[in-house]
Amino acid sequence: MSNRLKEHPILDILDREKISFYWNKNKFTAYQGDMISSALISEDIYIFGHLEKDHKAQGIFCANGQCAKCMVIANGVPVKACMTAVTENMIIESADGLPELPVTDEVFDFKPIKTIKTDVLIIGGGPSGLSAAIELNKNKIDTILIDDKNDLGGKLVLQTHKFFGSVEDSYAGTRGIDIGKKLSDSVLDSKYINIWTNSTALYVFKDKKVGILKEKNYILVEPKIILNAAGAREKFLRFSGNDLVGIYGAGAFQTLVNRDLIKSSKRLFIVGGGNVGLIAGYHALQAGIEVVGLVEAMPSCGGYKVHADKLKRLGVPIYTSHSILSANGKDQVESITIVKIDEKFKPIQNTEKSFSCDTILIAVGLDSLSEFTREAETSGIKVYATGDALEIAEASSAMFNGKIMGLLISKELGADIGDIPEEWYQKADILKSHPGRVLGYSMKMENGKWRMENVGDGLIRPESVAAELTSVPISKKMIFPVIHCLQEIPCNPCTTICPTNSIIIKTDSIMGQPVYEGSCIGCGKCLYICPGLAISLVEIPSLDIDEAIVSLPYEIFNHKISIGDELEIVDINGDSLGVSKVFDIKTNPQTKTQMIKFKMPIDKALKAISFVIQKEEVSKPLPKPILPENIDNNTMICLCERVSVETVKALIKKGIRDINQMKALTRMCMGPCGAKNCDILLKQVFRQEGISIDNITENTRRPLFIEVPLDYITGKD
Repeated sequence: MSNRLKEHPILDILDREKISFYWNKNKFTAYQGDMISSALISEDIYIFGHLEKDHKAQGIFCANGQCAKCMVIANGVPVKACMTAVTENMIIESADGLPELPVTDEVFDFKPIKTIKTDVLIIGGGPSGLSAAIELNKNKIDTILIDDKNDLGGKLVLQTHKFFGSVEDSYAGTRGIDIGKKLSDSVLDSKYINIWTNSTALYVFKDKKVGILKEKNYILVEPKIILNAAGAREKFLRFSGNDLVGIYGAGAFQTLVNRDLIKSSKRLFIVGGGNVGLIAGYHALQAGIEVVGLVEAMPSCGGYKVHADKLKRLGVPIYTSHSILSANGKDQVESITIVKIDEKFKPIQNTEKSFSCDTILIAVGLDSLSEFTREAETSGIKVYATGDALEIAEASSAMFNGKIMGLLISKELGADIGDIPEEWYQKADILKSHPGRVLGYSMKMENGKWRMENVGDGLIRPESVAAELTSVPISKKMIFPVIHCLQEIPCNPCTTICPTNSIIIKTDSIMGQPVYEGSCIGCGKCLYICPGLAISLVEIPSLDIDEAIVSLPYEIFNHKISIGDELEIVDINGDSLGVSKVFDIKTNPQTKTQMIKFKMPIDKALKAISFVIQKEEVSKPLPKPILPENIDNNTMICLCERVSVETVKALIKKGIRDINQMKALTRMCMGPCGAKNCDILLKQVFRQEGISIDNITENTRRPLFIEVPLDYITGKD
């Protein structure tokens, strides 16, 4: 159990009962409730089996039951390791090739399938589904809410960071794990919501019934209305070596680290600079994992600037206008090669760099789980969608939109709730807004008070503060926050918590940049609550000395910081401001955020926002880049059936435009993942070859959403 986290700056490490299991006849120890995948990875076992077709090594990718790369044989039955809990003395074997099926002459006797009627069926117990359920319960609407996990909360249970958005409407300033508990507790206490965990929607049939696998029982549910809150699946990516073990989706990585408390990697490289990739990098640092670097194909990261700034100033390099060229290794990832790309996203020769790593995290976007919506529309059931199943956005948006959807459905079913205020829809639009302008500020002293001014060019001007100080007599010490949040994003915790109302947003919405105008009392509440860790506190005792006390936020304190440590202080861009000594540390027990105090020259204190914790050596490239050969042949479109880009391009050149014909020729899209990954990658190749999606015949999707043992369908005991 060498990869178990012994401590975490945010998460509690609870004692759990130990159980034994066997892996390929060797005895190991797990904790009660562990998924098989987590139990194996905790023991440094990453390869779970090999494919029949070419003996290619297989391991975890999604940790969400969406693919089949983690297949193992447990007590003689093929199962997904990420969705199957370890039991006492379970015998687990690697899935090498095809399992030997038992010979039987048994005749199956199909028992009657139970049908349950309900007003509303909610598919998905994440932030949007739970928020909708809370409103439906208030309006006494009989509802069944299903989720395929043991616990409700969706991706919230993986989020250790504090949320952006509105304090009033989406718990901004509260950590995702705590928001998930608040929402799930509200639903679990409800009278009109029937909760089915460990339950998966398999298909919406044309007789207006939904097939659901509830534990080991197959049940039909006949709802008046379906609310699709199933979320999204992670997009995969085409690159040489994309089939190696050690390539994770961001959700899988966060599941292992933040839910199961497994140090799943030693050296991680991230592909994708949206919020998901940036946040995963921060979570990795909290778990004590080295983050070698991050690549983003666009000229700037698509996620919030404060997330990118956090990584850079902690010592993680971000390579914009770069992409992954290849993952390198025999069976597992041993290194990554990245390359600079031009404005048309074409690789620029002789810009390749390779880095040693054991894990590559893919965070290149999400694809809505919209199939349940389409199936319901085809069957004639009234259907709504919310959260990522409707539109990819932040969880704060999902919660608020789920609330609106719960009220709309209640009203449709006869609840007397009146009209939903128009400003709610405006607020919903704001919460799902993309990052806005990057501004800057200067500071002025007026009537004995500091006032921040937006200057609109993304720069902080501490020299303006220093100049003001020399011209203003100070009779007592001065203290004020410096706000390093320069981008317009939907967020207001700092303005809400300030006891003197000295931090304000001057626009009509929470989308504006917060500025300081007023009288700071030095309580530090804004520093502790800021989701972006983008507020420092500067105290100037008097002008008789040229030093200031600067307090910086910190919450990766498994990287121990002690009084007396000399640390390299950095500005918002990660540029060094020199070395300073820690002279005080305070921890807020509610937010679990630390305030680290230093003494610095005034001009540097005004720029300071963090300090480096990861050494530069971690991110040094290898002496010589590793260049892949025959990229198209080594890039997989269908990982289940081993169909390469080269094979697909050859079929396109033969004039094939029907994905179903390609299936017949190659078995592509016919593997156990049910075309959840390869369908998207295949369309990318068509576009690359100049074929419009309008000119191809789509893949015909058939039931079921996941594989189901026949025993469960027949009702066999």
